[in-house]
Amino acid sequence: MKVKWLGHSCFLITSKDGIRIITDPYTVGGGINYSPIKETADIVVVSHEHGDHNNVSAVQGKPEVVKGSGVKIARGIQFRGIATYHDKSQGKQRGHNTVFCFTVDDIKLCHLGDLGHLLTREQVEEIGAVDMLLIPVGGFFTIDAADASQVCDQLAPKVIIPMHFKTSRCTYPIASVEDFLKGKKGIRKVDSSEMEFEREKLPTVTEIELLQPAL
Repeated sequence: MKVKWLGHSCFLITSKDGIRIITDPYTVGGGINYSPIKETADIVVVSHEHGDHNNVSAVQGKPEVVKGSGVKIARGIQFRGIATYHDKSQGKQRGHNTVFCFTVDDIKLCHLGDLGHLLTREQVEEIGAVDMLLIPVGGFFTIDAADASQVCDQLAPKVIIPMHFKTSRCTYPIASVEDFLKGKKGIRKVDSSEMEFEREKLPTVTEIELLQPAL
């Protein structure tokens, strides 16, 4: 399985059989200054209906779109949507958010979208085992570095990939990834936007993979 960070909360995940999944495609503008998305995909996963996460029309190839809570099947892959909130006041500030869990090449992924709160015991149980966690860490619109660290402890993934933080191409009033990385072990700063993973070679002790945005 290949994981490529396009920018913000948008990843391109490619299975060994060539199935291409894009998560939370962004619209350029309003603080999002990554380049426009021009990738082709078979499936697009959308955590919520905000412009920096739901630009399905940017994705080429007439992909199947997966949204909302519950179980959905696309291209033979099961996507489990877990209902959460975009804030700490049960959606009163920023609405709802869907956490998506799905398995590619026997690797269990969890994309948290714009999660805005710590997970309840029930949500942790519903998410289940996680090999790879794609987690927002920038705060303000989502969980911040401290809460993101607690969510990582709640889910105990083998691989953590931070997303939704301030970069030279994202001028949102959010923190950089450094707040999240502070004091942590097992950090690998990758000089690339893409990494390849195999089930048998996943780390036994949690690693944080810091990718470079492709766009």
